[in-house]
Amino acid sequence: MAVLQILEVPDPRLRLISTPVDTVDDEVRTLVADMFDTMYDAPGIGLAAIQVGVPKRVVVMDLQEEEDEEGKPIRQPRVFINPEILEPSEELSVYTEGCLSIPDQFADIERPASCRVTWLDEKGEPHDERFDGLLATCIQHEMDHLEGIVFLDHISRLKRDMILKKLAKARKAAA
Repeated sequence: MAVLQILEVPDPRLRLISTPVDTVDDEVRTLVADMFDTMYDAPGIGLAAIQVGVPKRVVVMDLQEEEDEEGKPIRQPRVFINPEILEPSEELSVYTEGCLSIPDQFADIERPASCRVTWLDEKGEPHDERFDGLLATCIQHEMDHLEGIVFLDHISRLKRDMILKKLAKARKAAA
């Protein structure tokens, strides 16, 4: 498998709306494996295919909330192909979100506290489950990417401009 390049804001490809996966085949499974390699290498807890330049409705996630006896995160990878959010709760929650496409920048984002999600897994099997907490936040964040939305779109123009200036300054310093 391979670690792929993660697109960063302001790359215009991050604004593309991803298309559905027609068939869950070996090509899709290879993409999923590469996406996990990329996400773990970054490191992150979620990645949408568009973030690696593939405009397909594919998301990988692993919250890695539990740890083993040695304090290492226990991997619990999850694959979401053609995910759809149904029944978002009226109750909202706020999480400090970050994004692999907006490195080292964070903002408090308000989203529905829970939602029902339907999707296919890497075998093409359908799933339907209600998510809450960090899992609900993360799937909504990643699914935003499938619609060409980044978390900066959920904050005020002032905060967004500040984050973009910090990002530009960090890139200039690294160059």
